[in-house]
Amino acid sequence: MSSLVRSVAASCLFAPLSLAGQSPDSSAHGASTTISGYLTTSYTAATRNVGGVIVGRLYGRNQDQFMVNVADIVFERVAATDRWDAGVHLEPTFGTDAAVVKSAGLDLGADADIWQAYVTLNLPYSKRSYFQVKAGKMATLMGVEAFQDVQNPTLEVGNQDIFLEPFTETGAELDGKFGAKLDAELRISNGWDLVVDDNRAKSFTLRLGIAPDAATTIALTGYTGPEQAGNTDHARRGADLVASRQFGSVTAWLQLDYGQEADAAATGDNARWSAIGAWLRANLSPKSALGFRADYLDDRDGARTSGVLGFPVNRGQTLTSLTGTLTLKYWPRALVRPEVRYDRSTLPVFDGHTDQLSLAVGFSVLF
Repeated sequence: MSSLVRSVAASCLFAPLSLAGQSPDSSAHGASTTISGYLTTSYTAATRNVGGVIVGRLYGRNQDQFMVNVADIVFERVAATDRWDAGVHLEPTFGTDAAVVKSAGLDLGADADIWQAYVTLNLPYSKRSYFQVKAGKMATLMGVEAFQDVQNPTLEVGNQDIFLEPFTETGAELDGKFGAKLDAELRISNGWDLVVDDNRAKSFTLRLGIAPDAATTIALTGYTGPEQAGNTDHARRGADLVASRQFGSVTAWLQLDYGQEADAAATGDNARWSAIGAWLRANLSPKSALGFRADYLDDRDGARTSGVLGFPVNRGQTLTSLTGTLTLKYWPRALVRPEVRYDRSTLPVFDGHTDQLSLAVGFSVLF
């Protein structure tokens, strides 16, 4: 993930968003330690809810509630890439978002977490190439959307981010930057969303990033490892493909996912899942932008969406969602984002119905 300093600038200017994990946290000459961050609050209301919970939602999950979603603070020293150097990234978070993304084995309280905490050791190789070793708790290498909502085209994250990717992994990673068009990352970790491993085997993620030209990026990520507690025999395996392209003032993203896991189906059999998502962000002016997302998730065996986030226990469903977000920036370093979203399932999972509509608005200040 790019440093939050650059991400904040990108969000303020409505510049193209970087892919998750696309660029190592690095700089040609290094930098002093910086402090940055943002605060997001929001309100969400939906046509359906179950006991005050909007089914299938992660951050905007509370019906008819104003929420203090996240105060995210980043302490960072970026490692220089042209010499032997070291860097650090520490990112504590506070708010209701922290309650649903925290990793097992680290407990700072219900609404507090350390989203990322890792060290970086740079190994210079040539003028335009280098390797970096990272160790600690790091955000996933998969997907378009980031935990830092100010980076995303929409306010609320979609089904692929919620159900098909880890939020963070704790382990070690080797990053390689091979000129301007190619980079790669190999990560070994305790598993998905685990600070303390719950079995005796590690998980592996390999990502390859390609930039054919200045307007195009492609990232292919593969993963494997046992993710069931106390079991090292049933591996979870899959792949994630993300591509982006800039067309003038419009940026488009595409994400494809496929995964499988032994003995993870609701029936106890092997499970498979797949998904496709597309995003558009159009800059209307220096002060406004429109973001759209459409996604389709086929959880055919109920491995990813059964009995979680308000979904009833089921043997499989397909989910579709459409989201539109208007981003307004008429105030210095502030974003106002009204949003409308439509969800549909093949099962009556939304309080006895197969669909729901919701409205939300988010308020963010960056510092």
